[in-house]
Amino acid sequence: MPQPIKSDAQAQTITPAAEYLCVDMDGTLLEGDSLWESLLALLGTHPWYFFLLPIWLLRGRAALKHAIAERAGMNVRTLLLREDFVDFLRQEKEKGRKLILATAADRGIAEAVAERVAMFDAVLASDGKTNLSGENKRKAIQEFLGEQDFDYAGDSSSDIPIWVAARAAILVGPTPKLLETVQRTVPVGTVFPRRQFRWASLRRALRPKHWVKNLLVFVPPLLGHKLREVHVLTEALLAFVTFSLCASGGYVLNDLFDLEADRLHPTKRSRPWASGQIPLWLGMMMAPLLVAAGWGIAASLSRLFFAEAVIYVAATVLYSAYIKRVPIVDVLVLTGLYLVRILGGGAATGIVVSPWLLAFSMFLLLSLAFAKRYMELVGQSSQNGQPNVVSKRNYIPADGDLVRQFGIASGYISVLVLALYVNDSDVTILYRQPQWIWLACPLLLFWISRVWFLSSRGVLHEDPVVFAVRDGVSYLLGLIILLILYLAT
Repeated sequence: MPQPIKSDAQAQTITPAAEYLCVDMDGTLLEGDSLWESLLALLGTHPWYFFLLPIWLLRGRAALKHAIAERAGMNVRTLLLREDFVDFLRQEKEKGRKLILATAADRGIAEAVAERVAMFDAVLASDGKTNLSGENKRKAIQEFLGEQDFDYAGDSSSDIPIWVAARAAILVGPTPKLLETVQRTVPVGTVFPRRQFRWASLRRALRPKHWVKNLLVFVPPLLGHKLREVHVLTEALLAFVTFSLCASGGYVLNDLFDLEADRLHPTKRSRPWASGQIPLWLGMMMAPLLVAAGWGIAASLSRLFFAEAVIYVAATVLYSAYIKRVPIVDVLVLTGLYLVRILGGGAATGIVVSPWLLAFSMFLLLSLAFAKRYMELVGQSSQNGQPNVVSKRNYIPADGDLVRQFGIASGYISVLVLALYVNDSDVTILYRQPQWIWLACPLLLFWISRVWFLSSRGVLHEDPVVFAVRDGVSYLLGLIILLILYLAT
């Protein structure tokens, strides 16, 4: 944990600490900004409020903060505290100092945070009419304390007017420029070092391991026997990049919407955004930039592919913001997102996707989507068998048996579709000896049964597609099936 340091330039000039210590909240007491977190919590459950934000902002920043806080229903216990600074405040409290939380955040959130920390003697905050920032905060503090001296702890240039009026300054995570500016203005005492964000965590935030799902774009050219054509392979690769960029943008947005749930989850709490390894503002910039880059590539291929890329992003956003909390519908939409990748591969390369491929893929991917949800249900159960309320999805562990039945049935139906295709006259268009494809049916039955067997034991990866990429048996079966298709050709 970073330790506070004394400012060498001013440590000798400071008189004994003032009785009152006024403390900023966002970026000082908290790691992040409660406004952005409450906004994400609101849009993550009620995305249509996005269109009301300009109207609220026209009434002023204080009104905007109040409207968001009033509707977000944010659990302040999931907000990240700056622990080293909290320890410092606890020590100051034990010395008999009176602590005042003075923040530009809405009063509802500020009072809830103060109650959580349980050290503050008073709370000064925005009230829906006055935005308590800069000069407004200075006036509020001086009106509250009268002629009493106070020290002030803050983190940004907006706090300079308060530091000017304070007896001494405490800085939390200042930039070198801000520290130099404050040192020229007021004696500086304790300085808490700036957090070193783990920029290497950006790669993990993009979830490149999930890009494997985008290999589905190669299915149409593979089954259409077109992969040897250079232009087809190039177009398929561009389609892969498009979906990878759009998917990463969707993952970033999903993680931002799920901050509260992720921080309460035993494993997801370590995700870059939830753990504070990367600032939220960076994620809010990255998501649209990644999507825009993906759409730019899509526009260079075909109008149909671009339209499918747009549909994919729109469905992903709706899924993250709302649909994932609607049982059964969430699994159907998740399956649709897989199918869009296959259709996108066909649109990008100009290959028509047959109804047989769509039917087979739909049932197989539906089975995998149910497996993903089943594994989340297994992980959702607590040791005493009671439902864990952390999940934002409206499933309970008791739904597990039904979800498993749906998944197994869907997987077996996909094999039935493949068997029916072998007996259809259309199969002779692409295969000279289609009878070889019969051998793929028992192999697929084995693989699907194995996936659900491992799911029932609770040892399957949370995402079955990612599991398949890491599973040696899946690779072996895949190679055998490819050999069968080659023999059939």
